[in-house]
Amino acid sequence: MGRISLDTLIGPVSVEERGGNIVSVGWQHVEPENSDSPVLKQAVCQLNAYFARELTEFDLPLAPAGTSFQQRVWSTMCEIPHGDTWTYGELAARAGTAPRAVGGACGANPIPIIIPCHRVLSTGGSGGYSGRGGLKTKSALLDIENRKARLL
Repeated sequence: MGRISLDTLIGPVSVEERGGNIVSVGWQHVEPENSDSPVLKQAVCQLNAYFARELTEFDLPLAPAGTSFQQRVWSTMCEIPHGDTWTYGELAARAGTAPRAVGGACGANPIPIIIPCHRVLSTGGSGGYSGRGGLKTKSALLDIENRKARLL
């Protein structure tokens, strides 16, 4: 197990890995632990490139803990192209489920930013965002991807 933090334009972000896979991204500073892990170094490098608008697709081994339903939604969510958004309904149709259930899976996403729940919007606009800063953070992430979404 390892973990590390980095400072970003949306505040501190922490990354945790287990067994060579990213298992969580959080919204706080953490005490580094095994921060020399190649996967953590790669994650920090890719996140820094993302926030610098130099990376459009993450290439990291992921192992989010969740139900098989959540796993299916998160996997489908990873198909949303950088700079694009889907509605909860569009994601639900592609994942073979209902929009409200997709909202629950989005809120339970343990690897935000990398698994791009910020790219999922309601038909009327923003939807929600369970990360620190709520819709302000969601809007900032979409702006990084040059997607101007009026969320606030």
